[in-house]
Amino acid sequence: MQAYVYKSLRKAETFVYLREREGFGLLPDPLRETLGELRFVLEVALTPDRRLAREDAAVVGAHLAARGWHLQMPPPPAPPVSPPGRADD
Repeated sequence: MQAYVYKSLRKAETFVYLREREGFGLLPDPLRETLGELRFVLEVALTPDRRLAREDAAVVGAHLAARGWHLQMPPPPAPPVSPPGRADD
């Protein structure tokens, strides 16, 4: 299955995978409004052995088959790091 990946220009590090190139009509209106303008970044073939940076290709493929889109949110923030030499209480 082919996936077309678009980057939200409004929401940092937020991407949407679509099963159709420029298939923005597949997105629910509230989501489309939240994401704002989308810029094409990648076309990728989702195969069983495909590895994606932050997503499980099988989950993305299942979402594309069922609803036509998959939303990739930014990673959670890293936990704070204590300065060196400071003992935690």
